[in-house]
Amino acid sequence: MRLPPCSTIGIHGAMTRYLATRPGAIAAMLIAVAIYGGNFVVTRHATLNGLTPNDLAALRFAVGGLLLLPVFLRAGIATCAGIGWGRGLVLASMSGVPMVLLMNTGLSLAPAAHGAAIQPGTVTVIGVVGSVVLFGLRPPPIVAAGIATVLVGLACIGIAGGTSGSRDVVLGDLCFLAAGSLWGLYPLLLQRWQVGAITSTAIVAVLSMSFLPVYAVLGSNLLAVDPWIVALHAANQGVLNLILGLWLWGSAVRTLGAAEAQRFPPLIPVVGTLLAIPVLGEWPGPLQAAGVALIVGGLGVASAGQRLVARRAATDP
Repeated sequence: MRLPPCSTIGIHGAMTRYLATRPGAIAAMLIAVAIYGGNFVVTRHATLNGLTPNDLAALRFAVGGLLLLPVFLRAGIATCAGIGWGRGLVLASMSGVPMVLLMNTGLSLAPAAHGAAIQPGTVTVIGVVGSVVLFGLRPPPIVAAGIATVLVGLACIGIAGGTSGSRDVVLGDLCFLAAGSLWGLYPLLLQRWQVGAITSTAIVAVLSMSFLPVYAVLGSNLLAVDPWIVALHAANQGVLNLILGLWLWGSAVRTLGAAEAQRFPPLIPVVGTLLAIPVLGEWPGPLQAAGVALIVGGLGVASAGQRLVARRAATDP
């Protein structure tokens, strides 16, 4: 018996329906966290092999932008994929060129562990504050306690990453703070403006291609690097981080809401710390290990508290 050919449209529709469920949205967010957490380790591999921060940004936007250009054009160039050019430029600034360059600059000035702690921690704080301001959602006390525990864990990882107070490190930390603020506002605006996941991803990818002429003037180091290394990081930056990561992130926000989705970024330094063990041979010290435990425990408390509050609300007359 021959099975009917599998339709790409059918697969996309099934995936979309699954991501619209709570289990699907949580799975999507966890995959996105794994991608972004692993990116700290993969980016270090890139720099050790001769790629510069500008090279990585160019690979991200060239690959992702070209792949999603048909989606953007089909949605309407005159209306910036249907959401308006003003909103499109705001979204692109939050997950596109400014955010990536701030992060890359921070990584060139301060320890990577600082970025892995400060940036996701800022995302979580922005998410909580923004949800109160924009949507009037105040976290229950048990959820707030879990988030506070997460922030203590992030502080442990950040402190463990280095205690240098040099001017360069302080400037790098400020870059991470700014990048985290942009990244934290992105899902809040996706929810407020009701922008679809694939639409928002296409907008960020295509508009961020504006960096490529600037990159051409600044100069490229790609020809001096092994082509296989370039191909590996082009796929990581353009496909995994820009397209798949943002699509999964946007899908999860659409289902869970920005407030709940913002609790997942603190897992990013956990993933980065654990992945560095087999890939780079870097074992976490006692303070980093304590930070990982606090983050996981805090997220567990926040998640359990949210379910408890929802269960009580469902049973109340």
